[in-house]
Amino acid sequence: MSALRVGGFLFYSFEVNTLYFEKGICLTVLLPIAEMIKSHNMTSTIPAVRRGPKPNPGTKQNLISAGMSMLHRMGYSATGIKDIVEEAGVPKGSFYNHFDSKESFAEEIVNNYFEQALPQLKRQLEDPDLPPLERLKVYFNTRKESFIESGFSQGCLLGNFSLEVADHSERIRLRIAFHLSTWTQLIEECIAEGQESGEIRTTLSAALLAGFVLNSWEGALVRMRAEKNDAALNEFMEVVFKTVLV
Repeated sequence: MSALRVGGFLFYSFEVNTLYFEKGICLTVLLPIAEMIKSHNMTSTIPAVRRGPKPNPGTKQNLISAGMSMLHRMGYSATGIKDIVEEAGVPKGSFYNHFDSKESFAEEIVNNYFEQALPQLKRQLEDPDLPPLERLKVYFNTRKESFIESGFSQGCLLGNFSLEVADHSERIRLRIAFHLSTWTQLIEECIAEGQESGEIRTTLSAALLAGFVLNSWEGALVRMRAEKNDAALNEFMEVVFKTVLV
């Protein structure tokens, strides 16, 4: 007699077909059955099947677009996952196909926000047709005009999240800090080029000046939102380009 285990079952085979009773249990043990099991490779492992629908990249982008608009307009705390999926027009379950939490979603929003702004930032601050100081003036003046057109609302998402979320989420704080560092670096390179050409005469380091300029800009945006006018932005332009970067 020989035996073959398949899953949790043990099959016995005899040289002849046998039907017998043991302790009231009827067992049919047939050699051909065992051979059939072997020949069809039924002892092999069945691959795991992924449960649930396959994530749709288009759905993820819809969520990011809707979420960025809502988080920028309403803030982190006032925006719920339910609000985001309704705005995106997708089932709530679709959110968790792409993001494991609201925090991870907000982290993705911070990344997308800066990545969308980066091409214009580079294009204006690295423009070879303009001298470095003029590039900085054009960039910040363009940003100022966009906030005037929006009614002095929303401000910068990186600044908004720094105030609202950075103390409560290390993941989001680190992403904000990373993008602010990249932004500062681009301003620093522009200032350094202006110092090398003699257009900017101050002997303060380009890194120090760049950090001060960006910090002042973010502070001006906070004041702008509180006062709903462009006074703080005009003061920024006045001080930075007539006193600091000279």
